[in-house]
Amino acid sequence: MRFSKEEKMSIAGGVAWVAGIFALIMSVMLIVNHIQLKRVDPLETPALRTLVDQLKSDPSNEALKEDIRALDLMIRKAFFTSQWQLRTGGLMLLFAVLVLVISLRYRSSLISDLEELESIEKSALLDKEKARKWVVYCGGGLFVLAIIAGLFSNSYLKDYGGEPLTAERGDAGGEVVTAQYADDVAEQAVLDHQQINVDATEELPSGEPTAVQPEQGGVVAITARESQQPRQTTSNIQPSATTSALPTTAQIRSNYPYFRGPDGNGVSYKNSAPTSFDVASGRNVLWKAPVPLHGYNSPVVWGDKVFLSGANDDERVVYCYNVADGKLLWQAKADNIQGSPTTKVNVTEDTGLAAPSLATNGNAVFAIFANGDVIGLDMVGNRIWGRNLGKPENYYGHSSSLILYKEFLIVQYDTNRGAKVMALSVNDGTTKWETTRDVRIAWSSPIIVNTGSRDELILVADPSVIGYDPANGEELWRVDCIGGEVGASAGYADGVVFAANEYVTFAAIKLGETPEIIWEQQELLPEASSPLAYNGLVLTMTSYGVGACYDILTGEKYWEAEFNDAIYGSPVLVGDNVYQMTNSGKLWVFKMAKSFQKVAESDLGEQSVCTPAIIEGKMFLRGYENLYCIGN
Repeated sequence: MRFSKEEKMSIAGGVAWVAGIFALIMSVMLIVNHIQLKRVDPLETPALRTLVDQLKSDPSNEALKEDIRALDLMIRKAFFTSQWQLRTGGLMLLFAVLVLVISLRYRSSLISDLEELESIEKSALLDKEKARKWVVYCGGGLFVLAIIAGLFSNSYLKDYGGEPLTAERGDAGGEVVTAQYADDVAEQAVLDHQQINVDATEELPSGEPTAVQPEQGGVVAITARESQQPRQTTSNIQPSATTSALPTTAQIRSNYPYFRGPDGNGVSYKNSAPTSFDVASGRNVLWKAPVPLHGYNSPVVWGDKVFLSGANDDERVVYCYNVADGKLLWQAKADNIQGSPTTKVNVTEDTGLAAPSLATNGNAVFAIFANGDVIGLDMVGNRIWGRNLGKPENYYGHSSSLILYKEFLIVQYDTNRGAKVMALSVNDGTTKWETTRDVRIAWSSPIIVNTGSRDELILVADPSVIGYDPANGEELWRVDCIGGEVGASAGYADGVVFAANEYVTFAAIKLGETPEIIWEQQELLPEASSPLAYNGLVLTMTSYGVGACYDILTGEKYWEAEFNDAIYGSPVLVGDNVYQMTNSGKLWVFKMAKSFQKVAESDLGEQSVCTPAIIEGKMFLRGYENLYCIGN
């Protein structure tokens, strides 16, 4: 069937009208959506905040907990759906505009061939052409505005893929890989010993530690991956004050140098700690000291010093307290760091600007903040080095804690701009090796274990649990089994790695020539609290306050228990006792056993989401405002 030119013109005109109307509707929708997203943060809802506030006053309300979990899941699903809709809407708009342009061009070519056009008055033709041009200009401007609005509306959660990596040559010929961010290029500059030293006699804030006095009256499919050689520097570590006397394993285990203890897995290697205390009467409370700036990082301890950090929009500070009496010995600011972002870092209230815990080796202490600033300080507060790793794209806030391996400071940096794990020199902060990771954004922290044959650095992020060689960053193995927004770090014992995340799974991975999942289950899953594994048993703590104990090798559940409160902190093992802090500040102590045996419950008197730091005979607990030392 052949169409006349008039019929073809009519069809082309109809297609153009349909495409134009569709493009107009999509344009208006994208622009309105952009305006709404700019006015209201989709991840911050008053309804959820109201429910959380209600739970604080009624922590045993199970119906309320279920409502919070359901609403939180709905918000997250709606958020990711809206991001997909924005991208899809933008593509549909582009397609509609393309169809419109092609249809108009085709119709225009038909008009030019018609003999009837010769009889049209010139002036009328010019007027129509002028009108069409204005329509095209206005419509085109609207379409461009809509596309721009769609692109910028996606700023809450950018695509997980990072920017391309550029390789530079190291001094010794090794390849140094540096991620170049589009709007925030990190020069990887190190301020070395030219940094401004922090005087240990700097004026300290008011509020000395106080000994607590009694109040009146007393009281997936598993894939074993081929190892790939990471791109790394080949320069050697030069001896300095920070590496001249690296601590032995015995020294590390006699202290509490990292988040979740000497290996980062929740085992303290201590035999005793106080099981109960009473802040009101002062029983077993050796001292209480105010922390000037807020932070969710947990204390770390070496010798006679305990360290933590705090931050706000204006400053980032490391604090050092005396173990004996709680005196604030010094504070050091992370400032004047080259490459540090000048714009405000957006974080959520439940993560904050100082969530990662510090790391120390007895020679120096290291801290990282939400803006990507990392600093190394000596034990009296003088800065050794400082650098910025590039502002992390993280819609909650960076929270992966630091850990040390020999002369390396290990940093897990999984962001929306790309994921990587790197080893920084404890001497000067330079990158000694760096391995890119094909995983999504995560808030978990690294752990280092000895499998009996080698040391392994183990990280968890959607979709994989991955083991690396901490000496060079080489990937040793991976198992794809995890998903979602991973906040819990790995657990390890008896040759088995444990990884868990709320709404996804709890998996036990047996290490060997080909690591494999030996069991997994999908109930009682943690959101932030990390699994604790020891002596044939593994524990998990849900964010809504239910704990469970399983057999390491079979997954058999021995018990589950209600803690009557939300839980973000991780459990710590001392001897055969487990110490677990709840969000309202209740410290539970119970046995690491096949039956639930409660030993004690004590009240800190303020909220806490932190994990206890425990040395022989003493325990350090961080609340929202104060640091406590508990001891017999």
